[in-house]
Amino acid sequence: MESSVSARLLVPGIESETGGLGLPDDVPVARAVDTDGDVLLLVGAAHPAARAAARARDDELCAVMEITDVAPVAVPHRVRGRAWVAGWLTPVAAADRPAAARLLAEHAMGGPVPDDGRLLLRLEVGEAHVDDLWGEDAVEPDAFAAATADPLARHEAELLQHLAAAHGDQVRGLCTLLDAFPAPHEAPGDASCAAVALGRVTPLALDRFGIRVRFGDGDGIACYDARFDFAEPVRDMGGLRRAMHGLFEAATTAR
Repeated sequence: MESSVSARLLVPGIESETGGLGLPDDVPVARAVDTDGDVLLLVGAAHPAARAAARARDDELCAVMEITDVAPVAVPHRVRGRAWVAGWLTPVAAADRPAAARLLAEHAMGGPVPDDGRLLLRLEVGEAHVDDLWGEDAVEPDAFAAATADPLARHEAELLQHLAAAHGDQVRGLCTLLDAFPAPHEAPGDASCAAVALGRVTPLALDRFGIRVRFGDGDGIACYDARFDFAEPVRDMGGLRRAMHGLFEAATTAR
């Protein structure tokens, strides 16, 4: 929820249209998760969910939020994962609007303005499902509510872009940490790290636990992802610098 992903809010049985700017009107203006694990959404007056919520009674309106996570760096096969959060949609009660607006403002560039014809909605989570680079799994509502944002999520895009632009050789050298590295077009085996010398290497994902790197051939067709874990989870940017330096030094030693 915290990272740079795109999201669509869909109400089964209601088709969305395309707005005047060529953007689908099922895209929320802003979104955030409150302390109860409900998803708060700011939508335009023309949003299908806004129209449906105005006619719905209590919690009878079912909705699904589709989330797509795209790598913030240029890399083949850029979609890193998808998630679906389904539940019941209701307008945010008047008494709760100020707190909801403040929370949304903290998560939106420039801060949303909820009193300009937009509508604040609450999605009570009934079930969630994730399919990403780390695997596929269902997420229970209690686990969804208890989850916390990764401390690097807000900065991941700029960090990956910096690593790709300024530390490409060091990122490439991480392949020395793999016991068995697959050359392009081959299954994991005993191929040498030198197989990536002429290929493309891109830092693909970064979180408090480690970094994922995509090694590919020169044509960008065949690729292989490798995960490099930090010695311990990082809590801030200082910890990340120490963790990355530790990985780079270990890669140099392993050559």
